[in-house]
Amino acid sequence: MKRVFFAALLCFAVFVPAAQAQIVQTIDHFPSQYVDARRVDILLPKEYEADKNQRFPVLYMQDGQNVLSDETAMDYTSWNAGNTAMDLAAQKEIKPVIIVAIWNTSDRYLEYFPEKASEYLTDDEVKEMMEIAKTGGSSKGVFMGNDYLKFLVGELKVYVDKTYRTLTDAQNTAICGSSMGGLISMYAAFEYPEVFGSAACLSTHWPVLFDENNTNPSEAIRKYMELHMPPSKNHRFYFDHGTGGLDAMYGPHQEQVDQLMLRSGYLKDANYATRVFEGAEHNEKSWRQRFDEVLLFLYGK
Repeated sequence: MKRVFFAALLCFAVFVPAAQAQIVQTIDHFPSQYVDARRVDILLPKEYEADKNQRFPVLYMQDGQNVLSDETAMDYTSWNAGNTAMDLAAQKEIKPVIIVAIWNTSDRYLEYFPEKASEYLTDDEVKEMMEIAKTGGSSKGVFMGNDYLKFLVGELKVYVDKTYRTLTDAQNTAICGSSMGGLISMYAAFEYPEVFGSAACLSTHWPVLFDENNTNPSEAIRKYMELHMPPSKNHRFYFDHGTGGLDAMYGPHQEQVDQLMLRSGYLKDANYATRVFEGAEHNEKSWRQRFDEVLLFLYGK
């Protein structure tokens, strides 16, 4: 069965982004028994072809259409993640890294919510979340965060480690996302601490229901976090937010998360980073502008 599964993935497009020596390999429909198939872009640093014996850390990123290419990104502005990583590696500021950009689907809202936190929500809040998911095009009607992580860990990472020269341990496996993608990136490191040693969560959407007056969803997530905290001795977390647009409501929520993380043994500016970017808004342009800080935290020498 596994042989058939991997063979089905051998048909991918290969392109070299303009003005850089990296290679991006695209799988248009990565199959899964847990969630709908989706596109996955895998960026290999130039060092990958230069040294056939070298193995590389891997960064898994949510909302993959917004990660590497302006052509596929929202408002035609991507994170420019590949170029930023290449520039920092060329300057010897970080290690060269493989980036796995996982495109989202119409089930994004349900796939990216930390599912185990739902047990602390009210029935009305769950109902409201399902209505929000419907407006995004989802017809599933159930939380899908656990299944999404099964796909990520049990299928996608297995394929990536089998196909490419990766460093497979948790110390060299990180995950990153913004907004709801920040929530699922945190959740992945909490649910699979033996797989993900680091997580970067930008403009994390703690309120969930887009309601500043309802703090219960944020409290529900913190209850989950408190009960499932990965050991601070071998895990690292990065959180940030701006102060404009949707990000303007995140400050009080993030401050409480910061207090929880510090109480749990994480050390600020050591294995825990929390940043505020004045004037930054909730969009790819803002995340692009500070992605270098993310990479320096995850891979800086």
